[in-house]
Amino acid sequence: MSWDWQFTWSLMPTLLQGAWLTVLATLAGTAIALALGAVFAVAGYSRHRALRGAISFTIQFLRGTPLLVQLYVIFFVLPDIGIVLPAFLAGVIGLGVHYSAYLAEVYRAGIDSVDKGQWDASTAINLSRRQVWLHIILPQAIPKMVPPMGNYSIGMLKESALLSTISVLELVARAQAIGNETYRFTEPLTLVGLLFLTLTLLFTLLLRVTERRAATLR
Repeated sequence: MSWDWQFTWSLMPTLLQGAWLTVLATLAGTAIALALGAVFAVAGYSRHRALRGAISFTIQFLRGTPLLVQLYVIFFVLPDIGIVLPAFLAGVIGLGVHYSAYLAEVYRAGIDSVDKGQWDASTAINLSRRQVWLHIILPQAIPKMVPPMGNYSIGMLKESALLSTISVLELVARAQAIGNETYRFTEPLTLVGLLFLTLTLLFTLLLRVTERRAATLR
């Protein structure tokens, strides 16, 4: 089948709508992952062994099971117990919860990288726990956290293609629908690859800018 440029250009409005939905899902999923990952990380430092054990099990479970299975559970299984979510919301929650397990480890590694002597020194000069976190620990830990956080966000962008399996009309789903309707898959799938590449490059550029900004915290 020869390449049809007129057909290709006619696909762009539909695919760009899908690309925008992909970006929204990635940004919303990243926000959830950052917040929930922080909760997991802080809870992991709890003095209560039961809580630490529960958090450790949750993180291992989320990391040890496929994102696709988790999406299916949220979208197809939860309705059996009365929890019905729109496809897009289910997909965003699935992405965010899944990646929160990875970001929890990023938080933990960043915090642990700060010399423990600084905790003792901060306590010795009577700084409050809040002051220690805001002025001593986080300014040193955040620059080290940004690169892996950005990489996971880019990974989430690419894995957002799985949202098509729960009927979210993101980029891949729209390309598949076009192919099924026209029996031409070469053009839409090629454009999907190029759009994902473009989005990945833009996210990478944003990550580089964020890394430079974070470095000023040191």
